[in-house]
Amino acid sequence: MAKKFCTTGTCIPEKNYMVDLSNRIQLIINQYIKSGQYFTINRARQYGKTTLLYLLEKELRKQDYLVLSLSFEAADEYFESLGSLAEGLSLDIEECLREQNVDEKVLEEWNHSISERFPMRSLGTKISNLCRKCGKKVVLMIDEVDKSSDNQIFLSFLGLLREKYLKCQQGKDVTFYSVILAGVYDIKTLKLKLHPQEESKYNSPWNIAVDFNIEMSFSVSDIQTMIQEYEQEHRTGMDVKEISRILYDYTSGYPYLVSKICQLLDERVSDVQVWTREGILSAVKVLLKEPNTLFDDMTKKLLDHPQLKEMLQNILFAGVDFPFKRETPIIDLGVTFGFLKDKNGIVAVSNRIFETQLYDMFLSETAVNNQMYMKVSSDRNQFIVSGMLQMPLVMQKFYEYYEEIYSEKDQKFIEENGRKLFLLFLKPIINGTGNYYIEARTRDNKRTDIIIDYKGKQFVIELKIWRGNEYNQRARQQIFEYLDYYQKEEGYLLSFNFNKNKETGIKKIEYKGKHIIETVV
Repeated sequence: MAKKFCTTGTCIPEKNYMVDLSNRIQLIINQYIKSGQYFTINRARQYGKTTLLYLLEKELRKQDYLVLSLSFEAADEYFESLGSLAEGLSLDIEECLREQNVDEKVLEEWNHSISERFPMRSLGTKISNLCRKCGKKVVLMIDEVDKSSDNQIFLSFLGLLREKYLKCQQGKDVTFYSVILAGVYDIKTLKLKLHPQEESKYNSPWNIAVDFNIEMSFSVSDIQTMIQEYEQEHRTGMDVKEISRILYDYTSGYPYLVSKICQLLDERVSDVQVWTREGILSAVKVLLKEPNTLFDDMTKKLLDHPQLKEMLQNILFAGVDFPFKRETPIIDLGVTFGFLKDKNGIVAVSNRIFETQLYDMFLSETAVNNQMYMKVSSDRNQFIVSGMLQMPLVMQKFYEYYEEIYSEKDQKFIEENGRKLFLLFLKPIINGTGNYYIEARTRDNKRTDIIIDYKGKQFVIELKIWRGNEYNQRARQQIFEYLDYYQKEEGYLLSFNFNKNKETGIKKIEYKGKHIIETVV
């Protein structure tokens, strides 16, 4: 059976093209398991946690550990009472023991019933007996552990693990050699209420865990291991290094996004030469157009956390630089969800795909009843001639529409909304065929570079607030430098000018064989 790219569930090396994680697995074993550490793997949704646990379990079994691999994915009924949790865990662990052919005597002792009066104590005794008599180091793994992490009963279970761990350190008990809990949220940050009326002010009983510092996003070389395997089987003639680099540029190594784009290239893209930059752009267009669980979850999270949504809008549209400090609750939340990252000490959106999705989401909310959006939507066909975007006409018409609709608006409104207005204008023109992204290296509250990819052709547009002639000359110089970088002959400059005696309009500026079309509104 031919291998496929996998974006749902666990990736199986025998069935799926996947990044070679063998070095990471061995690093986890050497750094954490062998020294008997308890730790949490907390990463954003669809970040490869379940696949990592599956591969880790396989390798640990080879190295003669007894692995108890559980999941709380569909275990809601476990948390109805301490008794149901103890009974449910006991049954799941029994299944793991049978699968690994544990000695019948050990299995028979494990099957002793749970005490109804003291279920956690009874479970603890069973754990001690198992670890004492099975003849192997026992590793407990629980996936989706935060599904019930706000539950008092769950915290009682963590308390049991903590108590046994501490007694084991003192030589008074025997328990799991290593415990791994995987989920989105860091269990170490949970608080415990002793009484319902009290604030959550006590540390989680999981404060015995060490920090997990293994990088789980994919590097360019990681992606290359997956693409190389595909190329060896399919002989497409692609440039494996270049394709891996472009995939990284768009995803920053977010595992689901890397695999999803590759899956679309393999199964869906057919309108262009597939394993090329143009093919990747085509796959990105499909990814951004169709619903998926990751983007659905993003929408829900932003509805639940309006402060985080406001921060993202300020970053994207107003160019606000927030200092990155993980201790800030709203920043920590954005990192936990996978939306934000640290970029040279400044908060940034974690990858280009998320950035474009967020722009599209926020612009769609603004587009409803927006006069400029409605106007350009009805006239968009004029901007495409012989199948190609006519960028000079885009700039010309933006100038005309802006003068007609927004020229009397005050400076504060335009400073806060200027780039949003241009993107609202641009969106219906390229929608369905082209993509755009914001060049993060240049985005601030004064200027932004927008890169449009339309059928493999790139257009570079700089947006800026007019800050005088000297600043404007520097902006022109910078865009000529960007044209060199992108190997383009033509660029575009859009300036929002608030001077009373401003000179608006469109002109062409030439320099060293290149030219820019400058629009001043």
